[in-house]
Amino acid sequence: MTQQRVRMQAERADDGLGPTSDIGSRLRALYGAVQDEGVPDQLLDLLEKLDSAEQAQSDKSSNRGGE
Repeated sequence: MTQQRVRMQAERADDGLGPTSDIGSRLRALYGAVQDEGVPDQLLDLLEKLDSAEQAQSDKSSNRGGE
């Protein structure tokens, strides 16, 4: 069973999709570019509104439980 696992890993390494392949390099570059992009202000505003709404709902539920 161990030999089969080693064979499977060797086959995967030969498929051209390893971390040093051209595709791997391009994917890393693309991911890096997306990761470096800032979060749009509009999305940040929406997230703040969502946090506020969740907090208000949580406060509302807590107040009902205390009645």
